[in-house]
Order: sequence, then structure tokens, then C-alpha cells
Amino acid sequence: MEKIKSFTVNHLTLVPGIYESRRDPVGNSVVVTYDIRLIKPNISPVLGNPELHTIEHLGATFLRNHPVYKDRIIYFGPMGCRTGLYLLISGDMMNEQLFVLVKDMFAFISTYDQEIPGTQAIECGNYRDHNLEKARKVAGNFLNDLYMIEDTSLTYPE
Repeated sequence: MEKIKSFTVNHLTLVPGIYESRRDPVGNSVVVTYDIRLIKPNISPVLGNPELHTIEHLGATFLRNHPVYKDRIIYFGPMGCRTGLYLLISGDMMNEQLFVLVKDMFAFISTYDQEIPGTQAIECGNYRDHNLEKARKVAGNFLNDLYMIEDTSLTYPE
């Protein structure tokens, strides 16, 4: 079997940031998968499921309500390795626009102080597994990392 692209990325040099993982043609458009890497793989402790689950709920709510991009959001959810999330967007987007969108989303998450959307048993298959305080901390840390990034090329490090 051919190795999938994400397994060819050197996870020993990967740092927090935003990376273009793949581009898939769909009809006359393209779906772009972005790797939103919250922590350094194989070095930092992985994210706990409660905070990652909360980030997923808040991020998806933010993205699917965004006044400009809501109709282009295909998916936002966690990586199995628990070091980040994937964001799938329909159509091309300028790198700077993507950085602004992701920064705005993580600013929203880092300051969110209301009831977490979708946390009733009827709405979520694991509704008890959330941690807003830790999610806010992870989001704030990642937001600080994003503000340090000057290269918005979205290219994985060598």
C-alpha cells in the first residue's frame, strides 16, 4: 500500500502552527485540508480528550456561524494523535485570510465563558467529556504561538 501523505511529514520537526495538508479536487472546486497543530508531537503531552472535545465544539460553532466562511466549512475536528485538529474548507483561500480566521477562532475559544454548545445528552454522544477551562488555556497558548509565526506559507517543515 502507498503511504498516505500525512505519514510522510516529519513529526520530529513539526511545531505548533497551521499547515496545508492536502488539496482534493471536487467537481470544479477543491477541498483543502489544513493541519492545525496545537502542540509539538512526541514532545509535549498530548491534549486531553475533554479539552480537545470542547475546542471541537466551540471551534465548529464559531466556524459554522462565521459571516463570511460558514458555507465553505466542510469539517473541523480532532486528530487521532490528539496533537491538533483538521479544518477542511471548500475552495481556495489566501493564506493570510486563513491565519486571520484561525486566530479569530482561537481568540473566541480562549475567552469563551458561556455554556458550551452541544453538551446535552440529546446533542452529543459523549456530552460529559468537556473541560472549558483547559480548552481556554490550550487555545490561548496556541494563539500566542500563532502571533509568533511570520511565515504564512503553510508548508510543513523539513
